[in-house]
Amino acid sequence: MKTKNLAMLCDFYEMTMSNGYLKNGFYKKKVYFDVFFRKVPDNGGFAIAAGLEQVIDYINNIHFDDDDIEYLKSKKIFDEQFLHYLRSFKFSGDIYAVPEGTVIFPNEPILTVCAPAIEAQLIETYVLLALNHQTLIATKANRIVRAAQGRTVLEFGSRRAHGASGAIEGARAAYIGGCKGTACTITDELYGVPADGTMAHSWVQMFDSEYDAFKTYCELYPDNPTLLVDTYNTLKSGIPNAIKVFKEVLVPMGKTEFSIRLDSGDISYLSKKARKMLDEAGLKNCKITVSNSLDEYLIRDLMMQGAQIDTFGVGERLITSASSPVFGGVYKLVAVESEDGEIVPKIKVSENTTKITNPHFKKVYRYYDNESGKAIADELCVYDEVVNDSLPRTIFDPNATWKTKTITDYTAKELLVPIFKNGKCVYNSPSISEIADYCRKQTDSLWDEVKRFENPHSYYVDLSKKLYEIKGMLLNICGM
Repeated sequence: MKTKNLAMLCDFYEMTMSNGYLKNGFYKKKVYFDVFFRKVPDNGGFAIAAGLEQVIDYINNIHFDDDDIEYLKSKKIFDEQFLHYLRSFKFSGDIYAVPEGTVIFPNEPILTVCAPAIEAQLIETYVLLALNHQTLIATKANRIVRAAQGRTVLEFGSRRAHGASGAIEGARAAYIGGCKGTACTITDELYGVPADGTMAHSWVQMFDSEYDAFKTYCELYPDNPTLLVDTYNTLKSGIPNAIKVFKEVLVPMGKTEFSIRLDSGDISYLSKKARKMLDEAGLKNCKITVSNSLDEYLIRDLMMQGAQIDTFGVGERLITSASSPVFGGVYKLVAVESEDGEIVPKIKVSENTTKITNPHFKKVYRYYDNESGKAIADELCVYDEVVNDSLPRTIFDPNATWKTKTITDYTAKELLVPIFKNGKCVYNSPSISEIADYCRKQTDSLWDEVKRFENPHSYYVDLSKKLYEIKGMLLNICGM
């Protein structure tokens, strides 16, 4: 079977359009595409950007081999000149993007591609795939972690993920979003996300008694073992046997770190009973881990009920973002460069006003209040605009222009940073732990009102006066 080449992971129309660009001379035309999204999953207040590292790896390695060319040739619709072009294909353009872990909002660019038309067109599908999937999972993980109110959250969803890459990259994204580790071994090997695990019910069933199963496990793994206590009867055998083994095997060794895991039943009730039993046995240091189809809403309810839980293992509803399983990032043309180097803005119009795009090659500023350190608003500006944060700045709602706000004592930060210049990667990717730490700081920069699960405050994403006027001019030309 042929080895998969991700260059071929593209929609077929990208090939037919690119062939057309070559035949009509557009292939040399420099174009500008934005990646952005229109709605936050779960009706939340914000999303978490992730997946850039995979985009970088894809761009660095994109090529078409002989088998790919032969396949395309067999379709009998592609020009020989186009097939020859693909044989030496290499990305030569520029890419700007927000760093992974950045808090992002609808309708603002999170990645911009500036490249010859064919190059920009052919990378569309994979760029969207990488960013949409990991941003979705990082966003879901962040919601779950916030619901846990400081308790540890682990990603446990590999076997329920949508395929191998869904499990591997999904666990990576979950760590960016705030999970402390994963059950997915290969994600640790590839990306350094800490992998850990306990035992399955099959381990307990394999032994003649639950006690023997627990005792053997603690003897094999005396450093911070976790015993699964619900295989038979949680309160009558599981927890008593765990207590007995902890006191017989681990305490005499001077071990003080160990846990039990609840995976079924009334988690709130059982965790309270377990805590009482452990404390009465003198094992107040024993931690309680729970799993079983958890999400942010169930975790929030457990916390409200006073459940005694130290760690949440979250699986299918995290790794698939089950309650909102699609991140709707799109890839839209926003400008074309003329032969004399002028950047000409382009717009997509629609009777559905939410689908009208923001034109032009842009930069995105985020404004932070200097006193609180909190994010005030984002503003989309034309590429050649420069914001002087030593001066007051008036921003306005592009959908209700009479709503204005003048900000003072603020710091302006550009969100999009160079990733590729002339086809060469110029970005030093942070470590996964640095990305996760950056994500925590980004989330902390938001007001609590933006972080509500229900009816969050709508964060301001405004257009500069110059960009607003350009958009209005284009809409007038289009008769809107």
